[in-house]
Amino acid sequence: MPVPWEAILPFGLVTVMFAATGNLLNVIRSGREDWKPIRYNLDRWDRIMMERDRRLTGSARGQRTDPIAPEDFATNSVWSTERIRK
Repeated sequence: MPVPWEAILPFGLVTVMFAATGNLLNVIRSGREDWKPIRYNLDRWDRIMMERDRRLTGSARGQRTDPIAPEDFATNSVWSTERIRK
C-alpha cells in the first residue's frame, strides 16, 4: 500500500503542536510550583502547611531553616482572612 506523502506534512504539524502545547503546559505548571514537582492529593493538613509556608517565605513551596520566625509573621495572621462558616 503506498504512503500518502501529502499527509505527512499535516500529520507532522499536528504532532509538533501537541508536543509544543504539552511541554508549555508542563513548564507553566512547574514554574507556578517554584520549579518543583506538582503536588497531588492534598489534604487539609497539606493546605494548612502550604499556607504557613506562604506566610513565612512568600511562596507556598518555600521553606525556612531559621528556628525563629520573622517579625512580620506575628502580625499576618490567617484568622483575619478566613471566612466564617455558619
